[in-house]
Order: sequence, then structure tokens, then C-alpha cells
Amino acid sequence: MKKIVFTAMVMCLGITFSNAQQKREKPQKPPTYSELLKELDKDEDGKLAKAEMKGPLKDDFAKLDVDEDGFLSKEEFEKAPKPERKERKRD
Repeated sequence: MKKIVFTAMVMCLGITFSNAQQKREKPQKPPTYSELLKELDKDEDGKLAKAEMKGPLKDDFAKLDVDEDGFLSKEEFEKAPKPERKERKRD
């Protein structure tokens, strides 16, 4: 009986460790303009205004809105410099 319990515990730990490794290895992709529209376009006008933004996009909105019309177009979004990714510390 002890061997069965021990084996089951080892299997559970192995599965948990394996799942944790798989989750860490998948790099997160930056969102597309279409995904941002779905998530952030609160008034559903098909445009992204500064008031609808959050995070780095809101902080750098003036730099990204090159035509200064108060909205972030698809072209402006695609031409925007991509933020540098920080290296994660691995154990």
C-alpha cells in the first residue's frame, strides 16, 4: 500500500512539474491591432483613443499618435517601436 501511495505522489509531482515547465516555455505574443480594438475600444467607434488605452500604450500615446489626431491608427500601431522585453531570471 505504501508503494502505491508513494508512486501516485511521485506521478502527481511529475505531472505538476511538467505542466509548469510547459507554461513557462510559451512566449507571450504582443496583441494585434484587431485584438486591441476588441479589448479596449469601449465606445465601439473603431478607433483607439488615449482615454481607452492602458499601460505603455497610454504612457507613450503622444509619441505613437504621429498625426496628432487623438487616435491610434492601425498604421501608427504597426510602426510603433516595440518595447524591449526584460530577461526573466531563471533558477
